[in-house]
Amino acid sequence: MQQGSARPLTVAVTGASGLIGRALVAALRERGDEVITLVRREPVSAGERRWDPATGHLDPQALAGVDAVVNLAGPGVGDKRWTPAYKARVLRDRVSATEAVAEAVAARLASDDRAIHLVNASAVGYYGDRGEELLTEDSPGGLGFLAEVCRAWEGATQAASAAGAPVTLARTGLVMSGAGGALAPLVRATRLGAGGPMGSGRQFWPVISRRDEIAALLFLLDHPDLTGPVNLVGVEPPRQREVAGALGRLLHRPAILPAPGAALRAVIGEFAGEIMASQRVLPDRLLAAGFVHQDRALTAVLASALAEE
Repeated sequence: MQQGSARPLTVAVTGASGLIGRALVAALRERGDEVITLVRREPVSAGERRWDPATGHLDPQALAGVDAVVNLAGPGVGDKRWTPAYKARVLRDRVSATEAVAEAVAARLASDDRAIHLVNASAVGYYGDRGEELLTEDSPGGLGFLAEVCRAWEGATQAASAAGAPVTLARTGLVMSGAGGALAPLVRATRLGAGGPMGSGRQFWPVISRRDEIAALLFLLDHPDLTGPVNLVGVEPPRQREVAGALGRLLHRPAILPAPGAALRAVIGEFAGEIMASQRVLPDRLLAAGFVHQDRALTAVLASALAEE
């Protein structure tokens, strides 16, 4: 495994306004890389270039001079109730945006023989609900809507890989951040004294702190030979009841009252099934490549997240 980039990179980022995108852009700039953000509106600075992910259009010229693209575009799976229309939008928008990026990367390689490294977002939802099974990058995909989305999402990078560009699939777990994302509703519930186990509480949650998520993405950018799927998760996934208990202790609030599965489904609909899914995902390829997590213990992951509020 190579030791990483020896020079500043020029990195294009989609989804730069999201929870992960904002932090990634800041981290790239802090270490001296040049960042180009792909935006849906008219650019207002030299660091912005326009694209239209809804129609699948990205002018390959927008990637001129770019070393890598980090594609984080797409609506959040838990942002809205899972109506048939919203599920269709999640699938359509993620695939359309990724195809646009992959085709532009392929076009640049064809026009100037410049291999742009594509780091494409994916998720541990790829594995589905797997109970106690240990899951690595070699594990087959699972069942369910998110597994279907992830397979299509990853498959949409095909144009880039077929052209010979290095493509890394960042299968991200549950990013813990006090600034938003999966942790925010649990923090609110815990502060109200209602942050206990969800469903049985025995399901494995593959959590990762946001700062480790960002560090892992930087690591992938610095190691373009680490291609294919890479699990971006913590060292050892805890059970959900352990997450609830640790958060309660950090917030000095009780976290013992369970939220039955039926109640969760009544409140948030079909997405409750994903919350109660068990995914014992391990970061085998990341660790083998030499990545070191800053937040290894669950308490450290949650403390890091709460510090971001």
